[in-house]
Amino acid sequence: MIAAGVLAHGLGDLQEAGLLPGQRWTAFDLTAHVDPNSWWLSLITGATELSPTMTVLQVVAWVVYLAVVIPLFVRAGRPAAAASPAVAASPAVAASPAAPSPATPAAAAVQVRPAGRRWTGSAGWAQLAARRPWAVAGALVLVPAVVAAATIAVLPSASAATTTAVTVTGNECAPDWTSARAGTQTFTVTNRSGKPGEINLDNAAGGVVAEIETIGPATTAAMTATLGSGSYTFKCYLSGQAVMSSAPVQATGNAGAPGPAAVTPVTMAELAGPNRAYQAYVARKLAALADAVTRVRADLRRGDLAAARRAWLAAQMAWERVGASYNSFGDAGIAVDGLPDGLPGGVHDKKVTGLHRLEYGLLHGQRSASLLPVVNELARDVATVRKNLTSPDIAGDPANLPLRAHEILEDALRDHLSGSDDQGGGAAYAETYADLQATRAVLGELSPLIVARAPELLPAARTQMAALRQALLSARVSGHWKRPSATPLAERQRVNAAIGVLLETLSSVPNLLEAPPTH
Repeated sequence: MIAAGVLAHGLGDLQEAGLLPGQRWTAFDLTAHVDPNSWWLSLITGATELSPTMTVLQVVAWVVYLAVVIPLFVRAGRPAAAASPAVAASPAVAASPAAPSPATPAAAAVQVRPAGRRWTGSAGWAQLAARRPWAVAGALVLVPAVVAAATIAVLPSASAATTTAVTVTGNECAPDWTSARAGTQTFTVTNRSGKPGEINLDNAAGGVVAEIETIGPATTAAMTATLGSGSYTFKCYLSGQAVMSSAPVQATGNAGAPGPAAVTPVTMAELAGPNRAYQAYVARKLAALADAVTRVRADLRRGDLAAARRAWLAAQMAWERVGASYNSFGDAGIAVDGLPDGLPGGVHDKKVTGLHRLEYGLLHGQRSASLLPVVNELARDVATVRKNLTSPDIAGDPANLPLRAHEILEDALRDHLSGSDDQGGGAAYAETYADLQATRAVLGELSPLIVARAPELLPAARTQMAALRQALLSARVSGHWKRPSATPLAERQRVNAAIGVLLETLSSVPNLLEAPPTH
C-alpha cells in the first residue's frame, strides 16, 4: 500500500514538472471537503503518500500496482501453507517443539498449529491468504479506505459553513461581507475590479490578521483567518486608486474568544528615521569603498599586482557592507558591481565595468596598464552612487529598508556561496562575512520596530548570526580567507546550514514591517 502511494506521488511530481501529461485531468479533488492542513489528513498522507487531489494517471497507477503486487504477495505464502499438512502428519514433528534437524530445512520454516489454538503471526496470515487470497487482498485495500472515510466523517472538515465568499469591485471592498463568527474560517476573495491589488483583513485596532499579498484582476484567492470576538474590516489596496474599506463586521459566537495574532502595520514616518540612519551608515561605507579604489589605482600605477589584489578585496568587502542587494542601488549600483551574465562578450564585453571586471583582470594576469581604465571608471561610478545616495532609486525609499534585512544575505547565498559571481577571486566567504555585517546594521536600525511586533525574532536572529559568523571565520586563516574549493566539506556545510537557518528567521521581517500601500 505504501509503495503504491509512493508510485502515485512520484508520477504526480513528474506531471507537475511537465515531464508527463495529464496534470489537469483530475480524478478527484477533496480539498473543498477536507482541510489540507489538518493533522489527521497529514497522518493519512504521510502513511500512504496519497493526497486529497489526485490525477487520473495517479489513481490508475495506484490501482494497477496493487492489482499486480497484492496477488504476488499473497501467492508468496502458499509454499509454506502447502507444506503444513505433510508436516502435521508426522508424529515426530508434531510432538516435539525442539529445534528441527539441519537435514530438514523445509520443516524449519513451518509452524505447526497446536490443537485448540489460533494461528498467529506471519504463518497464520500465510495460511489464511492461501485459502482466501482475494479476501485478504480486498481487506488490504478496503480497510485503509474505510478507516480514512470514517475519520473524515467524524473529525471536523473545511465545510462550506466555514468558507465565506467576498467580492472586490472597482468601487467597493467586500460589500457582501455582512456577518462573521469567531473561529477559523476561509474567505474566498474574488477580484472583479479589473486591477491588481492587495487585500487585508484588519481588527479594530488596525492590526492585520490576514492578507492576500497580491491578487490579479478576474482571479480568486483564499485567505484563512482565526477571528476572536471583536470588529473586523476588509481593506482593499488596488493599483492606481485610493484605499477602500468594507463596513466593520462584528464576529459573534464566542464572546470570550481571544483575538487572533495581528501585526500592526508600520507607517512611512516610522521607517523614515531608521532609513536616514541607514543612509548615514551607507555613506561611511561608500567613503571606505572610494578609499580602497584609490589604493587599487595607486598599486596598479606602481605595477604591484599583489597589493592591488588585496586592495580589490577590501573594496569588494566595503561594497558588500553597503548592502546593495538585488540591484537595489539601480543602474549606478550595477555599474559598480555588475556581472557579465547575458552579455555577448562575456567578461570582456565593453559594458562590463566595476569590481568584478577588476577582479577578473587581477586574477587572470592582465597587465596593470590595461586595468587602469577599469579602475578610473569604477571611481566615477562610486562617486555617482555617493552623490545620488538619497534618491528613491538608491536608498531614499524607506519602504525598501525592511527588504534589505533579508535580501542582503539571500543575495549572498544566491551569488557568493553558489560561486555564480566569482570571477577568479574565490572570495565568497569574505563577501558573505561583509554581507552579514551589513545585515546586522540594518537589523540594528529596525530593531525597535521589530521588537514591538515580534519580540522573539531578534534574539533568535542574533544567535543565528553569531553561528554564521563563527562558521565563516573558520575559513579565515592567518588573516587570509580560504577559497570555498579549498575549504573542507564539513566547514562548507556549517556555513550553508547557518545561513539557511538565519534566512528562515529573517524572511518574516519584510512582511512584519511592510508599510501598506497608499494606492
